[in-house]
Amino acid sequence: MKYYIIAGEASGDMHGANLMKHVMGYDTKADFRFFGGDMMKSAGGSLVRHYSEMSYMGIWEVISNIGKIFRNIILCKKDIIQFNPDVIILIDYAGFNLRIAKYAKTHNLRVYYYILPKLWAWGKSRAKKIRKYVDKRYVILPFEVKFYNQLNIYVEFFGNPLVDQIENFKRSSKSSKDFRNINRLSDKPIIALLAGSRKQEIDRCLPEMIAITKHYPDYQFVVAGAVSIEEKYYNRILHNTNVKIVHNQTYPLLTQSSAAVVTSGTATLETALFNVPQVVIYKTSSFNYYFGQLLVLIKVIHVNFFSLVNIILNKEAVKELLQFKLAENIKKELDKILFNRNYKEEIIKNYKELRSIIGKPEASKQIAKSIVDSLSQE
Repeated sequence: MKYYIIAGEASGDMHGANLMKHVMGYDTKADFRFFGGDMMKSAGGSLVRHYSEMSYMGIWEVISNIGKIFRNIILCKKDIIQFNPDVIILIDYAGFNLRIAKYAKTHNLRVYYYILPKLWAWGKSRAKKIRKYVDKRYVILPFEVKFYNQLNIYVEFFGNPLVDQIENFKRSSKSSKDFRNINRLSDKPIIALLAGSRKQEIDRCLPEMIAITKHYPDYQFVVAGAVSIEEKYYNRILHNTNVKIVHNQTYPLLTQSSAAVVTSGTATLETALFNVPQVVIYKTSSFNYYFGQLLVLIKVIHVNFFSLVNIILNKEAVKELLQFKLAENIKKELDKILFNRNYKEEIIKNYKELRSIIGKPEASKQIAKSIVDSLSQE
């Protein structure tokens, strides 16, 4: 079978790579072509466009890069027709992927969606497109099943693939001593800084994280470098600091960390599954922030929280800090995590509840089997 997969972000690249590996277990002749990243490329197949050339956050960033976005859409449409896949698998990345879904259906191509758009956050306006243009739909958050069913959108839930990703890593991980020696880290307790996978996020969030490091001389701060961002990009921010950076080692870093400061995104859930107490932050442009506040006010955005941990648990299990006085407030929260035992234990207790509801193991494998089986039956 021929599979065309579209992932426009780092998390989608990871999920896409895992899905590809399991698909190959059921379809030994699987032929992949994709928009994605390094992880998908390592899994096999042909990379058409890297997500680093596609990923834009916020209204202003999207507007200022609108030409690039439409050129990528045109490229994708032409490439799909030339490849003529048996199925197109869309991974999250709603604005781009729903356009492709509509185009694909006009050419009578099968469209499967893995990790549906977050209609529960952004409103139900896209529900009609999902019903009309998508043949099979998979979700990875437990509460989404009921939500989409109420919209007459049938979805399948096999669990969250991050559970498998992390458990597989834990079974094969090296010792703390190995990690510290390889990366020339001291014996001081580690505080992990996960600043995001996009340059816009790093530019705005990492300086706020670094600003607190002077208050904790008994700890070492280590940045989890994103795979798609070159080291020199970080170095201009880390210049003249004692903050270290490790690339492509987020999971080993979390394994050894006493606490973490995390930019909102998939990393918040990963940090929780590693049982690392965290404070979640986000900072965007002033335009994006005030426009976002307007959307909340007029009820276009419908969520009470912005971190996945809190969204899934529907409560403030970890502290969320947004936009203003971030360094000052990060320090206040980190003091509680590091020096208030009861406070830290409450976070860990919430993580235990999270793991109990997030879903069963082998999600990627079961989704891959579902995809291959459905294609074989058609």
